[in-house]
Amino acid sequence: MATTARPRPKVVTLTDAAATRVRKIMETSDGDVLGLRVGIKNGGCAGMSYTMEYAEEANPLDEVVEDKGVTVYIDPAAVLFLLGTEMDFEVAKLSSGFVFKNPNETSACGCGESVAITPAVLPPIEEADHV
Repeated sequence: MATTARPRPKVVTLTDAAATRVRKIMETSDGDVLGLRVGIKNGGCAGMSYTMEYAEEANPLDEVVEDKGVTVYIDPAAVLFLLGTEMDFEVAKLSSGFVFKNPNETSACGCGESVAITPAVLPPIEEADHV
């Protein structure tokens, strides 16, 4: 029985502003940097927080997202928590930073540094009819 592969969704997409900011960060980095690594860690008042760091080497289990000319490496432990997330970069009067619009967030703390996230549930793979 043959199965049909469904299109693989991007774990994270970037807005134009986020891609521009990532590009600038990469241009001003010291040393050989492949891209930006995004993940999550436990902590904060809501339970989890987003992490970002330079990706100096690719982890074979990383999810690699190439969007708008930049490369973002997703920590494999964060994939189900980030599935469907849009990464943006916002500039306000007194601050600027990356903002994650994550459909898997269930709540966030008042300071904006910590979130509660439920892992995404993937739909089952449907089997193709016999040919």
